[in-house]
Amino acid sequence: MSKKTTIYDIAKKLDITAATVSRALNNNPKISEATRELVLKTASKMNYKQNKLALALKSGKSYNVGVIVPRIDSNFFASVIRGIEEELYPKGYHVIICQTHDQENLEIENINSLLNAQVDGVLMSISNARLEDNDSFSNLLKKNVPLIFFDRKKDIKGVSAVTIDDFKGAYEATKHLIDQGCKRIAHLSNDRELQIFKNRYLGYKQAIIDAGLEFDESLVIETMSKVAEGRKTTKILLEMENRPDAIFSSSDFTALGAIEEIKAHGLKIPDDISVVGFSNEPFTRFMELSITSVDQSPIEMGRIAAQVFLEEVNNDKRITSEKQVVLSPELIIRDSSLKSSVTTNNN
Repeated sequence: MSKKTTIYDIAKKLDITAATVSRALNNNPKISEATRELVLKTASKMNYKQNKLALALKSGKSYNVGVIVPRIDSNFFASVIRGIEEELYPKGYHVIICQTHDQENLEIENINSLLNAQVDGVLMSISNARLEDNDSFSNLLKKNVPLIFFDRKKDIKGVSAVTIDDFKGAYEATKHLIDQGCKRIAHLSNDRELQIFKNRYLGYKQAIIDAGLEFDESLVIETMSKVAEGRKTTKILLEMENRPDAIFSSSDFTALGAIEEIKAHGLKIPDDISVVGFSNEPFTRFMELSITSVDQSPIEMGRIAAQVFLEEVNNDKRITSEKQVVLSPELIIRDSSLKSSVTTNNN
């Protein structure tokens, strides 16, 4: 049986002290970046494995972080997780991923399971459920476990959040449709109990009012972020006596359903009806009819959420910063809405 590599073996190889090796492996700020990289590279070559249990006992940290998302079969949440991992893995952390499927009971179970696993922090996007009490969140805070919201959040004292400006994204999307000559714009919304969907609705509404157009509440339909729901709600819109000439959807999946239903009615996109989605899922770019959408910078969102966590967990005084980071959205204009000659960004 081969002997396990120790920090003393690495120290001997590099002709430095074992204490220096230990500090480098544990990202001690007193160690230069050059020395840290040299130690990490040598440790990797010598197949050194840190004793995680000993490290946890010594530092009081598990080096595990919980990430809770509504679902992982969405490029947006998968990309946020990627950003979190890219920021945390080099710092020695491992990520435990949980899904709520937008169910309150699963959200509570996930939080309790992560607490039992003694994670060092929880980064989460809340479910669609209308949670009346914050006991689960309070349990995290009582145990000094940093809680960071991203994308979907609740306003809780002492809790940081990383979001995008949903109002601005929706306003720009709607204004783009107005600039294309659309005058009767429908909105496929989602659960407006959640701030992100409420703000997208308000941005849409304000753009219409600012343009001097009539705001018609009957053109706003609340639905779920699913292709089938997009088709169902669009069918209702198309059967109106005075149907809309554009649809702004709070979700790319609902927008896709809308496009399918519009085509099924023999109408042309964008000539008869323009469509804009939200989230910039990969399929929006690669479809035969590419879909205009609002990009949310998910990887950057994940990285910043992880950075906020690191600031809090490494704060010896355990003072919560309660940061509110708001990223700027970007409207990606594509075929589904482009009626006239304008500058496009086909990312």
